[in-house]
Amino acid sequence: MKGDYQELVDEISTLLAAPATLENRDFGLIAFGAHDSDDDLAMDPVRTRSILTRKSTPAVRAWFEGFGITRATGPVRIPAAPDAGVFRDRICLPVRHRGIVLGYVWLLDATPGPTEAQLTAAMEVAARIGTQLADEERAGADLSRELRAVLTADRGWQYDMAVAALRTALGDAGSEGLHTVVCVTPWAAADAPSSRSLPGTAALCTVAWGAVRPGGRADGSTRAAQARAATAELDDATDAAALAVLVRLRSAEALSPALAAAERLREDVDATAGFATPRRGLADLNTAWLEATSAARAAQAQPRLGPVAQWSEIGPYRMLTALPADRAHDPAVRELLDSSHTELARTAEVFLDHSGQAGRTAAALGIHRQTLYYRLSRVEQLTGLDLGEGEDRLLLHMALKAARL
Repeated sequence: MKGDYQELVDEISTLLAAPATLENRDFGLIAFGAHDSDDDLAMDPVRTRSILTRKSTPAVRAWFEGFGITRATGPVRIPAAPDAGVFRDRICLPVRHRGIVLGYVWLLDATPGPTEAQLTAAMEVAARIGTQLADEERAGADLSRELRAVLTADRGWQYDMAVAALRTALGDAGSEGLHTVVCVTPWAAADAPSSRSLPGTAALCTVAWGAVRPGGRADGSTRAAQARAATAELDDATDAAALAVLVRLRSAEALSPALAAAERLREDVDATAGFATPRRGLADLNTAWLEATSAARAAQAQPRLGPVAQWSEIGPYRMLTALPADRAHDPAVRELLDSSHTELARTAEVFLDHSGQAGRTAAALGIHRQTLYYRLSRVEQLTGLDLGEGEDRLLLHMALKAARL
């Protein structure tokens, strides 16, 4: 399966009897083998930083590149340099495809080190890694137009044609496998990033929020309402956009590629991210995108859900994000949501979050019970709702949560 770098790294680790680490050509970590050594020097500062932060510093990169690894076609031995935080000798296996370096496999050298036969076998595995990196880089660079066409297509034949074009571009293996869709928003950059730092990425593109279309075979009015709800709050922003990423998965339970992509991307732009329920094939890509945008919006609205949220775990926001924007604010709570009543609205939300239990609510707000009762009576006056009635509580709770979106 494409993108299954961990198995290839483990294969090299087994061949050379040493833990291997795979980085892309920008020194971004892709995969690493298990470190079970009792030797404290097995994890020097450079190796530790690479694994924990998934990248190396520019100084470390320049130091290693000084040994000619960008031009090498075979293993390169690099001596230790304690002053630079490199306490152990290294072996670098350049990962190339058609003469172009796409990454590096790193191993700690030892005495005695691996034999030439072992290194030759490891370089053959590195070549397979290079082929996969090249495939993913080409797909991510070339398929932004096809992915954007699917996510912005009108329902019916236009959507079907866009899906068919993306399926053709990905090929049978790429299009019929298990995928999820990641949404990162707000995305201020004009272009999508390169996919080479995102293992498992099948395609990615930027999408203007106002350009998102309902698409697909579901009822048009329902889809249109859902799409408007997912985008209307950001349509007025100057450069309102999101980044869409189609990520391959090995199984519905193994979500680490989606989580890794979301975390790496959102940290660069200080954004939130959401991802959809995994699906096989591309037919429901529009629904997956709707779920991903809904999860991203929920992560923005409710910090405890984010900064990366999965659609299946956002609870009531699955329903609230499906509401049309013009229906989300009920007339009963309009006055309560005025900026002059911020503390009252917060009190009501905390009260309802705590199932109407006065003691827990007062403790959470740090106020006396009598103060809480006074505020709740003011909420009832402003809204005309009776907080002793279950349906009134439900309406108020939904309206307050929808206001966060």
